Amino acid sequence: MSAVREAVKALLRGLARGAVLPEVAAYELAARVAERDVAFHHASQWLSLLPGYAGIYTRREFYRLTLAACSDDCQLSFGTVISHPGTRIGRRVYVGLHGNLGLCELGDDVLFGSDVHVLSGTRQHAFDDPDVPINQQGGHFEQVRIGANTWVGNGARVMADVGEGCVVGAGAVVTRAIPAWSVAVGHPARVVSQRR
Repeated sequence: MSAVREAVKALLRGLARGAVLPEVAAYELAARVAERDVAFHHASQWLSLLPGYAGIYTRREFYRLTLAACSDDCQLSFGTVISHPGTRIGRRVYVGLHGNLGLCELGDDVLFGSDVHVLSGTRQHAFDDPDVPINQQGGHFEQVRIGANTWVGNGARVMADVGEGCVVGAGAVVTRAIPAWSVAVGHPARVVSQRR
């Protein structure tokens, strides 16, 4: 039975790849005219709205063709938006409804609940000069790494690295690195126990 299941999945991946090729071409064309990150974000927003299995397969194939790395068995649920093509997604990753991924690297077997946001670090916007509008002060994007086998609960906000095998509680706000095998909760998130 598993051989039949794998054959069906391969067929669906092939169909999704064919369906998404025009979107990839449109993205590449837009990236030559506008900024690549802006073009990528627009394509990601559009693809986030496709429901059901068709959306999951189509998003996955688009990202396999456009991200720095994306496995063929991840699941990016409805409403998930990725804002940077430098993002890397490992094997068997699951991102729940309405995920929002900045520049990040998700290790194998990472599990996100719904409405999890991974920001591109804590310094995306500079605001040192009160006489200059914040949107004109620039900022710095950092790749946030989420270690393998980590579970991040619903509504969490992650701005710093999270080690392997961690559990991040629902609604937590991660502003500092979380060591491997930790359970972290709260805002700002703090380690409350170790899994090993």
